[in-house]
Amino acid sequence: MARFKVNGVEHDLDIEPEMPLLWALRDELGMTGTKFGCGIASCGACTVHVNSSAVRSCVTAVSTVEGQEITTIEGLANVAVGVNPSAPDLAAVQQAWIDHQVPQCGYCQSGMIMAVSSLLARNPNPTNAEIDSNITNVCRCGSYPRVRSAIRSLANV
Repeated sequence: MARFKVNGVEHDLDIEPEMPLLWALRDELGMTGTKFGCGIASCGACTVHVNSSAVRSCVTAVSTVEGQEITTIEGLANVAVGVNPSAPDLAAVQQAWIDHQVPQCGYCQSGMIMAVSSLLARNPNPTNAEIDSNITNVCRCGSYPRVRSAIRSLANV
């Protein structure tokens, strides 16, 4: 049995303790915004927040998040500090993604948004070097210049 809170809702799941958090979220709870990419924590498509820190859920066993607060892309706007007043259902990072036309295929974007929102919560005005060292998510479409532009637009707010 695993117990943790996801997007503010407590869950008790009868699953193996070594099951990756990614599969508990997707298969057991139906939260498909968190994506499977590589399975080895390299690409970041599976990034979620555990107690506000960005974590690669494909290699995080549910036993390690017992009793902790998990936020997925589906719940980001509800816990985001900077909610856009013109679109209250979107976190500021999500709105910046729209404004800067970041996504192309969009597959990696939920993980990228989760990583960026965690960085900005810890460091509201990161340098380009800090962005490079903290945002290591892979985007096969190559939208990195737009990602940086979106982050920079939020950094000075």
